[in-house]
Amino acid sequence: MLDLEVVPERSLGNEQWEFTLGMPLAQAVAILQKHCRIVKNVQVLYSEQSPLSHDLILNLTQDGIKLLFDAFNQRLKVIEVYDLTKVKLKYCGVHFNSQAIAPTIEQIDQSFGATHPGVYNSAEQLFHLNFRGLSFSFQLDSWTEAPKYEPNFAHGLASLQIPHGATVKRMYIYSGNSLQDTKAPMMPLSCFLGNVYAESVDVLQDGTGPAGLRLRLLTAGCGPGLLADAKMRVFERSVYFGDSCQDVLSMLGSPHKVFYKSEDKMKIHSPSPHKQVPSKCNDYFFNYFTLGVDILFDANTHKVKKFVLHTNYPGHYNFNIYHRCEFKIPLAIKKENADGQTETCTTYSKWDNIQELLGHPVEKPVVLHRSSSPNNTNPFGSTFCFGLQRMIFEVSHGGPRNKLLGGCWSWQGQVNGGGKLGRA
Repeated sequence: MLDLEVVPERSLGNEQWEFTLGMPLAQAVAILQKHCRIVKNVQVLYSEQSPLSHDLILNLTQDGIKLLFDAFNQRLKVIEVYDLTKVKLKYCGVHFNSQAIAPTIEQIDQSFGATHPGVYNSAEQLFHLNFRGLSFSFQLDSWTEAPKYEPNFAHGLASLQIPHGATVKRMYIYSGNSLQDTKAPMMPLSCFLGNVYAESVDVLQDGTGPAGLRLRLLTAGCGPGLLADAKMRVFERSVYFGDSCQDVLSMLGSPHKVFYKSEDKMKIHSPSPHKQVPSKCNDYFFNYFTLGVDILFDANTHKVKKFVLHTNYPGHYNFNIYHRCEFKIPLAIKKENADGQTETCTTYSKWDNIQELLGHPVEKPVVLHRSSSPNNTNPFGSTFCFGLQRMIFEVSHGGPRNKLLGGCWSWQGQVNGGGKLGRA
């Protein structure tokens, strides 16, 4: 049985690990993977039809804990303990819930002190007792009437006319004063772990199409940049097509991984007569997982030839490998009386809406199948790649008319008739 420390408005954890509000999804998963012999039977819950309408949940079924992540920024928003019989809990080093100590309302009063009068929800038959960043729900199904308050309730829990021995059914840790209005806080400094994260990524355009990326980066600790708070640093960097790998290293630092391409499955769509000639050396990617960005370099010139931006939607084959890239891409609208107008495509854009704004039919897509080996199948199904304005948009199904961007690739080249790709 886990023995965990409760820190209101902050975290739940022990000396080995800690789930902290504002923590990225990938870090929480990394903790669970590292301690898989202790924390078992973890479920990942999300809405397949509408992934932005519901929180992404990690359910620790063996320990009665749910970690609720914001559907947009994918940071930890709420920690819920829904079965207090499966876990030991303490506050300031003193247990208020264990096999020997029942989490009664008297015990909560003794451990946490006075607070505002609670709220009774007759539909759920639950009594909610709220502290700042912490709430307890008491089961009232055996009570004959709702709890009542004495006229003078300035003495905290002792003034509530509720039966003695009522025990906690659920506990919530969140940021702020209201569980209903809470939002995932900014990533705490303790979660940076020496990494750099992208707050936003803007696709820079020239007269012909994408020219590069402008990244607004966040990091903790010393170094150049604007001082946002005690130790948070904010700075901008730009990388362009044709930059050398040394240029990229000086702008973004070392990648988390370097991946060498063994084959180019999109080469067959190129009009080049030499597309079937095998290359003597392989192009290579710089993988920046915390930025949600890959950068492809030409094997001969060692210059940037492609950017890949990842949306990290649940259900995608690469889910949880990359952090979500909050990108903005200006697209030229090709409608009558819309000369020079642009529309912004973001991480949360739906493909059907983009097609309607462009005012012209997009060519048939290329179907992309992914698998870990030739004999394995991808349980998430195939995705579709659309060529548009020197970019490739990978689109995944999210319902009949709710196709979501699984990622975006931009490269130096051109899109020819029939969706064929140029120099990629």
